[in-house]
Amino acid sequence: MLAPLKTLEQIIARLGETIDSLELSRTDGFASLVLELPHGLSRAPDLPGPQFQFAHNHRGEVRAGYGVAGEWVAQGDLRLRQLQVIAKGISRAWQHQDPDETGFKGFAMLGFAASPDERPEASMVDGHSLPNALLWIPELALSSRTGQSAVILTTALPVSRERAFSRWKEQLKRTIPHLNQPALAPLTPAHLDHGATIPDFRHWKTLVATALQQIDQARLEKVVICRRLRLHGHRRFDLTRLQAALAYLFPSCQVVTIRRHLASFVAATPERLLTQQRGIVEVDAIAGTACRAPSAARDAQLTTELQTSPKNLREHNVVVDAVVDALRQCSRRIERPETPQVMQLNNAQHLWTMIRAELIPGMDVFQLAELLHPTPATNGQPCARARAWLRQVEPFQRGWYTGAAGILEPDLTGELWVLLRCASIHDRTADLFAGAGIVAGSDAELEWQETAHKLAAMSSALQFA
Repeated sequence: MLAPLKTLEQIIARLGETIDSLELSRTDGFASLVLELPHGLSRAPDLPGPQFQFAHNHRGEVRAGYGVAGEWVAQGDLRLRQLQVIAKGISRAWQHQDPDETGFKGFAMLGFAASPDERPEASMVDGHSLPNALLWIPELALSSRTGQSAVILTTALPVSRERAFSRWKEQLKRTIPHLNQPALAPLTPAHLDHGATIPDFRHWKTLVATALQQIDQARLEKVVICRRLRLHGHRRFDLTRLQAALAYLFPSCQVVTIRRHLASFVAATPERLLTQQRGIVEVDAIAGTACRAPSAARDAQLTTELQTSPKNLREHNVVVDAVVDALRQCSRRIERPETPQVMQLNNAQHLWTMIRAELIPGMDVFQLAELLHPTPATNGQPCARARAWLRQVEPFQRGWYTGAAGILEPDLTGELWVLLRCASIHDRTADLFAGAGIVAGSDAELEWQETAHKLAAMSSALQFA
């Protein structure tokens, strides 16, 4: 493997050789130059400034973006349609040059909060937040899969050759020396001080009882109640170590990190909102949860109980039915397995059904996200009624927890992940989020325990950060 400084010299030389293939004098749009890296990436570095990262250990994929070539924000019921109009304009005027024939292209990040009418300050940790909805093209991006990787440099147009070369050279100097650095040695697990949990258990029991009344009266079929736990560390949380811990503990989850200001939003989520490739979409329906056990026999027993539990099957089928109903509006053919599988994670196991559909022509990520989000797995059913009820009774606003984020390709396809197992982190403070689906037969204490298991996913990793 080449030394980092040698790699930097080669990439800068290659930039000088290939930059003239771009039409930088165009009056609008964006230009991306894709340059192959000499080795794959196991992770992306945490660098100062705005950045996002999506890393999936089992799939061997890393996508990361640094700096801002362009960004757009929106809020309200039309937020995704507004960003879709912008993205369509970008797509028509986005040129790509791939002189090393890597097959990679430039990409954007698309993400949004749980509720379209939530104000950005509602999700703040110590004065910093993400906007309600965000479309973001990074100035420097990293993309790696199946052992091949590339750095992607992007600029808004028009721009002079000298200006583009200078900015890109500085970005490369900031980034390339940090690629594939040796993993940091794990820290001794640190004690975390528990702050307030909102709601507390007494309030939680009241919310569950009220939800069950709504279900008994047939006003709701399911509703998801959430809680927020604040943790304080005895040292500043290190995002590089946190990402490594999450990737190790939850290798089948997508590890997401987003930072625009001082605070960072981190998730280790098992649930795709959607993956669209050409005319095919895949959606994860995940609902119905059981804990894990150290004994293999007890663990197998918990799996069997999960698969045969009327309450968990009822909760799961509500989600599957809602996803299928949404896809009927945009699909020619839908494949739905008859029975769910069990997704086993380090600290929990879930009923999981992967639904696949052949789309009608013209569908894109924005339209699919609008149809599918929020699913009953994070909101409730009926959707509008559950959302209205939660707006009235939930004691905090969720921010990007149970929202979605992911990668948008230039043709407006891509992949979005539901933001679960989340933390909003600033310095030594972390706000963690978890929820539980309430259906007929739910028990307040058991649902509280379920949220505790979910919160343990992030709190366990934070001990090593």
